[in-house]
Amino acid sequence: MQEKYDFKELEKKWQDRWEKDNLYRVVEDPEKKKYYCLEMFPYPSGNLHMGHVRNYSIGDVIARFKSMKGYNVLHPMGWDSFGLPAENAAIKNDIPPAKWTMDNINNMKNQLKSMGISYDWDREVATCKPDYYKWTQWIFLQLYKHGLAYKKKGYVNWCPSCATVLANEQVTDGACERCESLVEKKALDQWYFRITDYAQELLDSLVDIPGWPDKVKTMQKNWIGRSEGAEVQFDVEKTGEKIPVYTTRPDTLFGVSYMVLAPEHPMVEKLIAGTSFEKSVRDFVKKVQQMTEIARTSAETEKEGIFTGAYVINPINKEKVPVWVANYVLYEYGTGAVMGVPAHDERDFMFAKKYNLPIRIVIKPADKEVNVEDMTTAYDAEGIMVNSGSFNGLSNKEGMPKIAKYLEEIGAGKVMVNYRLRDWLISRQRYWGAPIPIVYCDKCGAVAVPEEELPVMLPLDVEFRPTGESPLNYIPEFSNTKCPQCGGPARRETDTMDTFVCSSWYFLRYTDPQNSEEAFNKDNVKYWMNVDQYIGGVEHAILHLMYARFFVKALADFGLVDIREPFKKLLTQGMVLKDGTKMSKSKGNVVSPEEIIEKYGADTARLFILFAAPPERDLEWNDQGVEGSYRFINRVWRLVYNYIENKESQELSNNEFTVDEKDLRRLLHSTIKKVTEDIELRFNFNTAISSIMELVNGLSHYIGKEKQNKVLIKEAIDSLIVLLAPFTPHLSEELWDAVGYKESVYLQSWPKYDEQALKTEEIEIVLQINGKVRERLTVPAKISREELEKVALETEKACAIVEGKTIIKVITVPGKLVNIVLR
Repeated sequence: MQEKYDFKELEKKWQDRWEKDNLYRVVEDPEKKKYYCLEMFPYPSGNLHMGHVRNYSIGDVIARFKSMKGYNVLHPMGWDSFGLPAENAAIKNDIPPAKWTMDNINNMKNQLKSMGISYDWDREVATCKPDYYKWTQWIFLQLYKHGLAYKKKGYVNWCPSCATVLANEQVTDGACERCESLVEKKALDQWYFRITDYAQELLDSLVDIPGWPDKVKTMQKNWIGRSEGAEVQFDVEKTGEKIPVYTTRPDTLFGVSYMVLAPEHPMVEKLIAGTSFEKSVRDFVKKVQQMTEIARTSAETEKEGIFTGAYVINPINKEKVPVWVANYVLYEYGTGAVMGVPAHDERDFMFAKKYNLPIRIVIKPADKEVNVEDMTTAYDAEGIMVNSGSFNGLSNKEGMPKIAKYLEEIGAGKVMVNYRLRDWLISRQRYWGAPIPIVYCDKCGAVAVPEEELPVMLPLDVEFRPTGESPLNYIPEFSNTKCPQCGGPARRETDTMDTFVCSSWYFLRYTDPQNSEEAFNKDNVKYWMNVDQYIGGVEHAILHLMYARFFVKALADFGLVDIREPFKKLLTQGMVLKDGTKMSKSKGNVVSPEEIIEKYGADTARLFILFAAPPERDLEWNDQGVEGSYRFINRVWRLVYNYIENKESQELSNNEFTVDEKDLRRLLHSTIKKVTEDIELRFNFNTAISSIMELVNGLSHYIGKEKQNKVLIKEAIDSLIVLLAPFTPHLSEELWDAVGYKESVYLQSWPKYDEQALKTEEIEIVLQINGKVRERLTVPAKISREELEKVALETEKACAIVEGKTIIKVITVPGKLVNIVLR
């Protein structure tokens, strides 16, 4: 007998065999039902972490299970390989970003193979390769042609010392992470995608993806942020220029006592130019622009503002309203201007109290009066309109549409639906990204690069400056070109695309990754899409998942795909924790997958991480749990080899199953049923594995008996190996081979349970008296109601308790209980 599972030798053996046999290669087959299982592809940082192991192990169980259920399974992997870390590594270590990235990809690919994940590596993609980003650029051009890509001024983080744009991640406490200079906000011309055109559909079609977690759909719904209200036009007192304000509370318009503009609002400069307020307001604006958006909108941040010296006219009552600039208003949200109604908004109330601005009550409770002098907080509940001219006496709910309609009648506003969602800023003033396929000609303006000239190649031989500024600005061979329209001199766009652009369509490229003539073949997409199961972290609930949904809807409108949602079902797996916190190098609590695989093998790592917690819950790393998983694998190994060595000497019992054999067969088929349903319906891998462990216990107990049924043991051993196959692929493949099968275990059909085997001849019934459990009775499974009642009343315990009392009634629930009600 082979005493020990030599995982180092056997895992490598089967990984090589799978690769040699192209076991996981898949092609389109109209005769077979397809299943597309996809885990979010990683950024190639260099090494897998335990979060990766969990994510990919979950996906691999599903993919292997579906394949054994007869599906044609697409299970690809690739690399989200553009991004800032490669630039940082290039500057720090003097390594070209392309080399750093490809070295990391090769290392992580080997790590994934060492885990035994069933990927079709023929479909591998890397977003930083020209054969991929050519089509990212092509999709940009389709959006541009349809008016969904455009350029406008937008604010970026600017380090005046380094003279470069910084990503949000490079700003620490308002300072540049490199030189610690205070970071400013600077307006630059940047490219945007018009995702707001799809805001309502993105919201409405959330009902079309019932397989998504409610929490993720709620997060998307809140991010889109649909609201109904009115846009109100306030006229600047001196110039008559209009400042639009969006409000969900037109019923409070008579209570406006001030207006607040975002510091970035273009009207600020117009209002203060040449006035005594000019310098103080500019200083305030500069100070605010050093704050992050998160800090500015945080409830903990003190609300600060400054008067511009200007006034606007409230169109509803013609009152002069002072215009302020404040830190809590963002230009990107709404119109960048907010009307202050301190009596009925808590933030406005605090601001008005701080700066001694007027507070006017225009909504009051129906049953009492409210005085400004008595107010300690804003009244933001429903009520009756007061101090509101001809609208007095209306409920504020009635007043909302009436005031909005009145504004339309006088040409001072309109009913409006607004969204919190902003257009997607895709420009990055970085090097390591997909170049934007636009050139600028003094004669023709912005011109799209012709499709036949794609890809616009990213130069690889570049030199980084200490500031981190994009080297594309200093490569004339890249930036200087010809205008595609007039043939004159032109300049290439030196911004690159946000990496989220690359990851918003990669699932489509997997359906046709070798195609050099088009981004994807429509027939291939029609066969494989939607993704049946998408798996990844909840941190991607908003941006990546929202952008991918937007891309698919836009591509559908262009006639390129026939679907409007990319992902049918979504599983957001929990984090892997150690000592109650997320693993991180700074906390010194990182467990390396390589170390675990080296010490225990990939199957142990997979088994533990799938057994320790349900996939959607956080998982606490436990060294003892890993040891336990390793011991279980070795126990299965010994059990199967014991069977192999003794199967010729096992006696065949009589044709009729004995009680022990019936019990084992019932256990086997209930395990098949439980494991099948736990994987297929619930993704409860932990309870599926627990059932398999119970089967191993039962099988070990039976094999210890003198007389054994060879046929039953063979059925149980074969089924055990197949049931373990999605969880511990190397172990299952080796044991399947050892018991005498020449074909891979993954080419076998998933076992089906026998309903007859699940039936029991005897069942346990609860005997209650006046609702209290008194005894448990073993009775024939097919006993009638009358016979069950008779047995219960004749038990010794029932007779003793009933004696001298009156039986009011007997409640009998066949198969469950008998309750005798006494008085």
